[in-house]
Amino acid sequence: MSEDHRTHGAHTKEKDDAQVEKAHRPDALILHEIIRREGEEEMQRTALALSLSAFAAGLTMGFSLIVPGVLKGHLPHEPWAELVMSAGYSIGFLIVVLGRQQLFTENTVTPILPLLTERTGAALLRVARLWAIVLVANILATLLIATVLAHTDAFKPEVRAAFAEISHHTIEDPFWTTVIKAVFAGWLIALMVWILPATGSAAPFIILLMTSLVSMCGLAHIVAGSVDAFYLVAIGQIDVATYFTGFFVPTLIGNVVGGVTLVSVLNFGQVAPDINDQPRVET
Repeated sequence: MSEDHRTHGAHTKEKDDAQVEKAHRPDALILHEIIRREGEEEMQRTALALSLSAFAAGLTMGFSLIVPGVLKGHLPHEPWAELVMSAGYSIGFLIVVLGRQQLFTENTVTPILPLLTERTGAALLRVARLWAIVLVANILATLLIATVLAHTDAFKPEVRAAFAEISHHTIEDPFWTTVIKAVFAGWLIALMVWILPATGSAAPFIILLMTSLVSMCGLAHIVAGSVDAFYLVAIGQIDVATYFTGFFVPTLIGNVVGGVTLVSVLNFGQVAPDINDQPRVET
């Protein structure tokens, strides 16, 4: 075999290897590192930046009531209409995630991976700071958008009636049933965050799929559900105490357990043995 032929063969193999590497799905360790770096970056942001981003996310989640309500007000009362409304519920999430706004349930994954890697008191305080800022800003924004929806004539009476009908699902279950539903919702949203770096151009489809399942299964999400529950508060059908005891507390518990335990900790566990063997790249 000639030297030129061997050189050409080696070059072809290198090219093939590069194409395979480019096409290969990221493994768990790579996904972990991508999300860990994102978490580090989020925890380094100023309180003002986090607050504004989280407040914007809470306002945007209003579309997860607006779109299903408009659809419900115009669609016939058929079983398939519920599926269409579930897709409408995803619109708020789609805007928030693609717009890189701060949503509390996403943060049950991104800052937890740096915490699990570092495991220091300082890292725990950074996570607590991030969670507190994002959750408070998310909830205040949902209160504002729900109040506006309740007292505006921008939507027809049948649509506002649909808002109220949809919203009742947030407070219809006992405490522990809501906790379980919230665990599954936190699980789905955290799984979405975990797999998004591997989806590329399919990211919008994955967001629509995973978040529509939350609605389709009647699960409890702390931010989207707060829009619904505060709408009932604003129209006088429940009081603030019912919002906190019947929705906020059980949903917060479940979302955190679902996101942190079932996704962050378990997925960290599968890569933990390999982390020490990899060179750390500081952000």
